[in-house]
Amino acid sequence: MINLETPKKFRAFVGQANQVASEFLRANSRKYDLAEHAYPKELDLLASLVDGMGDSGQGQGAGAAGVRRSEEEDDKGAVKNGTNMSSVLSVIEMCWGDVGLLLSMPRQGLGNSAIASVATDEQLERFKDTWAAMAITEPSFGSDSAAIKTTAVKDGDAYVLNGEKIFVTSGERADSVVVWASLDRSLGRAAIKSFVVPKSLPGIRVERLEHKLGIRSSDTAVIVLEDCRVPAENLLGNPEIDTNQGFAGAMATFDNTRPLVAGMAVGCARASLELTRTLLEDAGVDIDYDRPLAAQSHAAATFIQMEADWEAALLLTLEAAWLADNRKPNSVEASMSKAKAGRVGNEITLKCVELAGTLGYGETELLEKWSRDSKILDIFEGTQQIQQLIVARRLLELSSSQLR
Repeated sequence: MINLETPKKFRAFVGQANQVASEFLRANSRKYDLAEHAYPKELDLLASLVDGMGDSGQGQGAGAAGVRRSEEEDDKGAVKNGTNMSSVLSVIEMCWGDVGLLLSMPRQGLGNSAIASVATDEQLERFKDTWAAMAITEPSFGSDSAAIKTTAVKDGDAYVLNGEKIFVTSGERADSVVVWASLDRSLGRAAIKSFVVPKSLPGIRVERLEHKLGIRSSDTAVIVLEDCRVPAENLLGNPEIDTNQGFAGAMATFDNTRPLVAGMAVGCARASLELTRTLLEDAGVDIDYDRPLAAQSHAAATFIQMEADWEAALLLTLEAAWLADNRKPNSVEASMSKAKAGRVGNEITLKCVELAGTLGYGETELLEKWSRDSKILDIFEGTQQIQQLIVARRLLELSSSQLR
């Protein structure tokens, strides 16, 4: 049986993460929402603290960089339950503070999660100090990663990359970018690989920064690659094209990163629920868990229903992380958690704005900001519709060509 309570060994760490979220992230939330594209200098100290926690073993997986299917075992042969769970728990607390600032933390990018998920041991060591953005989406497609047009052509001891990537989170601030590209477009999905591309290389540039609805403290960039020569050893994982495996190798990254995004939605929604409860109670609304919903006010009944949806999203997210830590297939659960948390998180934050009335819509409280921030969490790392399609294919045992 899977125990979905927070493991005892992580409880002190979760408490520390909550304190950091309160004192660093929440405290600067409005400041950097208003100052879009300004670099949050306060995060340099925070990143150093997170690095120190990771190095000391107190915060294994702190932030977003710690996801990996570890094969480490204890002296009894049991797999240690660790990095994915601690990463998700950390992300939940950090996004209770602020989603955009969490996404802006040095060395905690989604590209770092991709490296941790599929890199070889040698690559892990070589890229351990890298702050990596992740570049998948292109102007010609959104959630269909198999439609990638960016190419990587082998030339001696390097690959030459050409293409354009959009919606790259931390694309300007990060020092490298994990770029998804095709080695041979005629071979379809199987030829798609990911490359760690340092931004110091000639041929890669930031074309522009986007202005956004939410997560305004996080920079979102357009990246262009023109004859960019990337060392061959920067191809993550196995360079061979396995047409039998198909797209599974590249997509394995999402099995670890989607629970992280689900955790972001869970954390943001929890912040909204906690503040809304306080505002409702201050207004005299009695939330009574011992009475039927029909016997309570609309506001109280709505709040209790939102809490139930939130807990379902939380449990799905923790289950996906638990499975990854214990080397069990979690692709369906990862997509389920992302779909549930992304949708529920957005619904909860918007409903909290509605329940709070003028306080919810104004800038005196952060409810309106959280409703804006939460929208992206239902979109990136695969939209709601894509997640539902993935789950349906797995449950019905149909291929992507059979169920579109």
